[in-house]
Amino acid sequence: MTESENRVENSLEDAASEAAASSDTAAEEVVEAAAPAEDPIEAAAETSDADPVGDDVADGETSDTEGSPVAFDALELDPDEPTPDEVSPAAAKVEALNREVQAMREKLEEGNSQYLRITADFENFRKRTRKEQEEQGDKIKCSTILELLPVIDNFERARVQLKPEGEGAVSIHKSYQGIYKQLVDCLKRIGVSPMRAEGQEFDPMLHEAVMREPTDEHPDGTVIEELQRGYLLGERVLRHAMVRVAVAPDPVSTSDESSEEA
Repeated sequence: MTESENRVENSLEDAASEAAASSDTAAEEVVEAAAPAEDPIEAAAETSDADPVGDDVADGETSDTEGSPVAFDALELDPDEPTPDEVSPAAAKVEALNREVQAMREKLEEGNSQYLRITADFENFRKRTRKEQEEQGDKIKCSTILELLPVIDNFERARVQLKPEGEGAVSIHKSYQGIYKQLVDCLKRIGVSPMRAEGQEFDPMLHEAVMREPTDEHPDGTVIEELQRGYLLGERVLRHAMVRVAVAPDPVSTSDESSEEA
């Protein structure tokens, strides 16, 4: 074998040896990677047992070493104090109740206002109805009395014009005059009163002037005679009195006096 061939063969053997060594190293790395990891709880226990610093730290204090435990007393919460999760629903419920109370108060005020309005309307209606009933009653009463007034007029004319003679005529006269007096008393009890116009000043609200007489014996505008009697129902005029009124006479001129003397 030549020298060149020996060098080639030696190179091949060195390459094979390196390849074998490399394959062994790779196999060991694969085995180590496949092995299970160490339990962290056991590692932490071993670390705590081996750490001498934790034994020197007092209860409720923290150690200067990073990662040392903190006292649990400082982190405990008051059991009576509500948590944020508990406060929020309670506040919302209180707010909802306040809104409901406010709404009920507004409804109550509205109901009170409606009640007051209805009460006032009913009171006005009651007063108006009572007034209408009174007015209706007065109208009916007035119309009834007006139908009876001519009867009273006839009794008064008979008393003035008739002059009874003899006992029989006098007794008849007293009989119908008693009926007249009874009728007048009934009218007085219901509020009817006759007017006394003679000698009074003329009042167009009470009197109706059917005659005017120039005279110096009575003041101007004075009622001289009552031709038909008027009547009142309370303060309401049932019938105006028909009267004769005095007026001042016309003055006589001087030319008329001279002509009369000639």
